[in-house]
Amino acid sequence: MNNKPIKRLVIAGGGTAGWMAAAAFAKLLGKNLDVILVESDDIPTVGVGEATIPTLHIFHRLLGIEEKDFMAATNATFKLGISFENWKDVNQDYIHSFGFLGQDCWACGFQHFWLKGLQQGIASDIGDYCPEHLAAREGRFAVMANQDLNHAYHLDAGLYAKYLRNIAEAHGAKRVEGKIQEVNLCSKSGYIESLTLASGQVVEGDLFLDCTGFRGLLIEDALHTGYEDWSHYLPCDRAVAVQTESVGEPVPYTRSIARESGWQWRIPLQNRTGNGLVFCSKYMSDDEAIEFLLNNIEGKPINQPRVIKYKTGTRLKHWNKNCIAVGLSSGFIEPLESTGIHLFQRAIVRLMQLMPNRGINQADIDEFNAQTKAECDNIRDFIILHYHLTERTDSKFWRYCKSMPITDSLKHRMELFGKSAQVYKKPDDLFGLNSWIQVMVGQGLIPEQYHPIVDQMSDDELKLFLNRIKDGTAKKVAQWPNHLDFINHYCKSKAM
Repeated sequence: MNNKPIKRLVIAGGGTAGWMAAAAFAKLLGKNLDVILVESDDIPTVGVGEATIPTLHIFHRLLGIEEKDFMAATNATFKLGISFENWKDVNQDYIHSFGFLGQDCWACGFQHFWLKGLQQGIASDIGDYCPEHLAAREGRFAVMANQDLNHAYHLDAGLYAKYLRNIAEAHGAKRVEGKIQEVNLCSKSGYIESLTLASGQVVEGDLFLDCTGFRGLLIEDALHTGYEDWSHYLPCDRAVAVQTESVGEPVPYTRSIARESGWQWRIPLQNRTGNGLVFCSKYMSDDEAIEFLLNNIEGKPINQPRVIKYKTGTRLKHWNKNCIAVGLSSGFIEPLESTGIHLFQRAIVRLMQLMPNRGINQADIDEFNAQTKAECDNIRDFIILHYHLTERTDSKFWRYCKSMPITDSLKHRMELFGKSAQVYKKPDDLFGLNSWIQVMVGQGLIPEQYHPIVDQMSDDELKLFLNRIKDGTAKKVAQWPNHLDFINHYCKSKAM
């Protein structure tokens, strides 16, 4: 392998992924590493969503980002989960919240107690036993002392990139403006040596991050890494996005509304709403998608709709030679569960943990790729679950999703839960037990049996147990203020 010391990191491309990387490396490793970011003012940033998941707290903690400051700067609102509307069937909705359900015991999770209560008619909606779930439905939010950080954000991705750029440049990162014309490889090793810009400027580096979006200018065009296509599992291959003026108060959750040939998102910010339609081009044309979206938005559009084409899947290698794909260049799992920014973050943190010093070795590369693949596979299965576990048969799209072949790993999870209410989490899994439970139950999969330890409780004890948790959840949430009132007090946007 290459034994050259890593002294210069070159990030190809800006946007959220590029500036996340620049900010992290400049602040945390910048004393011994030159960080150069190359981006062109003429190339627009591609993005299909502005929602996150709670893991962003980890990244912000590493960078010392203050929540109030970040939210005010990015017009952000709070997010407690996602409302899935029409996914199980038309006019049937549920919420996947970020909180924890009820109270587990040493032998089994809360879902087993809830299941017996459901069978006996003494349990209510599973979300009634989770503060975040109930607060989302009631439009409440609060940041309390010693509170679990079970919330995420809706944010303006463009403003977030600018916010991170300020951090990066304050810690020594250098931005080079220009369009990449050529990626120069070493004739012997095949490693990337430099980037030649349209101006003729040459940017040399030891390690390169490809943040060039779907094209994968370095990881694919130059290194021919290859791509694993998941479109047979996740058939949507287009998204059309538009922003609208705000109408009403922002809710503390993302809306995901299943439509005839895909699904629609609504993401409320402090100053506007992000809207989009994810769809399958086999069943809907671009023009039809634009027309449908514009007919199903609230508020006046403030920009022109734009269509984004993609193919769900992942690179065969996310780290190849001295290039690491970060962002859309590494692959794309559609934005249904808001995992995009999380995957940017994980690639950055994972690389920092495996960061080479005196040269690159294959063991680090293999470990990086193995960890990334395991996490992506888990996310892929979780997204497939929403499409496949459905009762909808009202369109060709949904009939295909209901009958399509699925991965063996997902089939096992569904069978395990359906038979015995059991769920599990592997070390590299992103989504935990409560997420799988909420979505499987929400999509209509009710287990056949519960764990026998539940029967150690008498019927009266079980009823008292369930009511105590439900009443405690309701009392806790009742103390939280209205979502918008809390935002106005805590992190009101400077632009408002």
